[in-house]
Amino acid sequence: MKVHGVFLVAVFFYLAYTQMVNGQPHKDCQTSCGKVTIEYPFGTSPDCHYADDPSFKLTCNDKEKLLFGRDFEVINISHSGELRVWNNVSYACYDSQGNLKDWQYNSYTQANLSLSRNNKFTAVGCNALGLLMTYGTRNHSAVCLSTCDSPPVANGECNGEGCCSTDVSVPFDSYEFQTLPVRVTNMTSVYDFNPCIYAFLAENGTFHFDASEDIKNLPNVTTFPLVLDWSIGNQTCNEVGNASVCGMNNSTCFDSARGTGYNCKCLEGFEGNPYLSNKHGCKDINECTTNSTIYKHNCSDPSTCRNKVGGFDCKCKSGYRLDTTNMSCKRKDFGWATILLGKLPSVLVEQPLSILLAVSCVRQKMKHRKNSQLRQKFFVQNGGGLLVQRLSGGETSNSNIKIFTEEGMKTATNGYDQSRILGQGGQGTVYKGILPDNSIVAIKKDRLGDNSQVEQFINEVLVLSQINHRNVVKLLGCCLETEVPLLVYEFINSGTLFDHLHGSFSSLSLTWEHRLRIALEIAGTLAYLHSSASIPIIHRDVKTANILLDENLTAKVADFGASRLIPMDKEQLTTMVQGTLGYLDPEYYNTGLLNEKSDVYSFGVVLMELLSGQKALCFERPQYSKHLVSYFASAIKENRVYEVIDEKVMTEDNKMEIKEVARIAVECTRLMGEERPKMKEVAAELEGLRVTKDKHHWSAQYPEETEHLVGVEIISAQGGSSTTDYDSIKNVATLHIEAGR
Repeated sequence: MKVHGVFLVAVFFYLAYTQMVNGQPHKDCQTSCGKVTIEYPFGTSPDCHYADDPSFKLTCNDKEKLLFGRDFEVINISHSGELRVWNNVSYACYDSQGNLKDWQYNSYTQANLSLSRNNKFTAVGCNALGLLMTYGTRNHSAVCLSTCDSPPVANGECNGEGCCSTDVSVPFDSYEFQTLPVRVTNMTSVYDFNPCIYAFLAENGTFHFDASEDIKNLPNVTTFPLVLDWSIGNQTCNEVGNASVCGMNNSTCFDSARGTGYNCKCLEGFEGNPYLSNKHGCKDINECTTNSTIYKHNCSDPSTCRNKVGGFDCKCKSGYRLDTTNMSCKRKDFGWATILLGKLPSVLVEQPLSILLAVSCVRQKMKHRKNSQLRQKFFVQNGGGLLVQRLSGGETSNSNIKIFTEEGMKTATNGYDQSRILGQGGQGTVYKGILPDNSIVAIKKDRLGDNSQVEQFINEVLVLSQINHRNVVKLLGCCLETEVPLLVYEFINSGTLFDHLHGSFSSLSLTWEHRLRIALEIAGTLAYLHSSASIPIIHRDVKTANILLDENLTAKVADFGASRLIPMDKEQLTTMVQGTLGYLDPEYYNTGLLNEKSDVYSFGVVLMELLSGQKALCFERPQYSKHLVSYFASAIKENRVYEVIDEKVMTEDNKMEIKEVARIAVECTRLMGEERPKMKEVAAELEGLRVTKDKHHWSAQYPEETEHLVGVEIISAQGGSSTTDYDSIKNVATLHIEAGR
């Protein structure tokens, strides 16, 4: 019996320990204090809050106020990583002689939480200096100055007259802050209307300056809401892996905005506490209920809405079909056929010709109905309902994306006529299309794909439709009524970079200036996709055939059929290997792990093509030069790089530039991804070369003016002291130029 007793006790403690490790508080935990709900990972006792961090401990005092630490009264807790608390106003009051008579300077400790960037620091008063000081691993301060010598009249505007404010941007590891108002001049002339000055931190939008009241009576308002950011631990989602406290299948992890740790959120179609398991945490939202105000269905008739786990469907009753343009049910049009068949016996004898005509009409109508049903099936199968829901739900700021019909696409391509084919590749066929307004577009018809990736495809359409970059081919819309989706892009009329280097346009030689600019445009675009797009995008098929050139030879990156969106909580994805031989990253090929360095490798190959004028992979070349990458690498190593450079572009003046670009190309194609530079770094180096080239060109044209530029020197990219910051959105570079010695 003793053995069994010890075993039961051990099991009890194991279950209790497992419960806490998996993010489950004790069942008897306090769930509210006054009017404030207490939700895990916060709690009022060690068994109830996240065990690894005491900063999640709250206190419910005898006045039923929920306190965080000793300084803050809690207003509410947000699952997304925000804690709203009440924050006191600091003030200093003076007598008619200008002497300080009453004051309150507030200092707060926020433990392991951070001041959110959703706050503003504000000072109110005439000739008042507001000072915000934060203390931590790195100290930080912010100030704003408010001046006036008479009562301000600008109500609602905190513009520096009687009121000033500034955004809060402090290091995440600051654990204490202090607000302080200081009168910058001893002006007794403002005493009658402004005896006191104030300084405080408040959540954005919670303070509205009223010049007639606040200058004199702000002490009547003693507190403002303040936002603190919280997160779990100090590891990213990728680093913490399966040890995350996020719940089971209905929630996911995302990296905290405060710069350290992570938070949890429910998946789309679910709501609740994502830090708890399925039973207590994220639960399915019934979008079809009338009391669901935030998550609504878009069925025009509420009675057709049918809830499903993580979403909903609009189900029409028998004899009706769903019209996806407005999500309404419409009667299937076949009643007239029943009437006709009812009268058929008498008509058979009297009018045989009419019978043949009627039969033909019935067959035509049935065929049309079958085609309509098939289009409807494909529309739903390809995620049409989801796309309509996303567009109508305000999830995208771009309302210009258009959903085209299959009939419209057939007309635009003249029935997908062979003469309209612009190009064919591994991802599908591209047709030239002419829309009813006579505008010319490129229509891409994908090969048969995986229907299980519908939501990912819709997300890609939404994200790509919002890319506003001068060197990315613009996505105009899509057609979902075909077996595989069609994508409609702007039409670029001067062929591909491949055509200009190796194909039908190769007789029109690209100069070195053209090639360097095109390389910079491609690099800047990839840097934008990797670093500045709303969701990072890996192109996955960068090659000269996917770089279009317009009439000005401006590069346009195209063909995102193989592209992948990278979730914010991941740095790489495991995917089925896709790409083009000769451009394919060998590390990605061997491991299946896709990251931004795979695009860097492919870009390096494109750079080698621009330099050499030779194809990336050519079996007609000698054995040692079949693969351009190995050919280039050996030429660089043996100091004979000029042997592989296109003789059309090399001159004595550009030899050093070409050698630098060749070095960059070899660095981009290193075997290990971690040894390759990032695209932002590559773009900066290329821009540095181009700026240096322009500077030398200008100096040669205007030598007298150059002599007068005493004290300023731009050092070349081969080894100087200037640095270049590349802004991939604006496609420009800013030089930081050091003074010459």
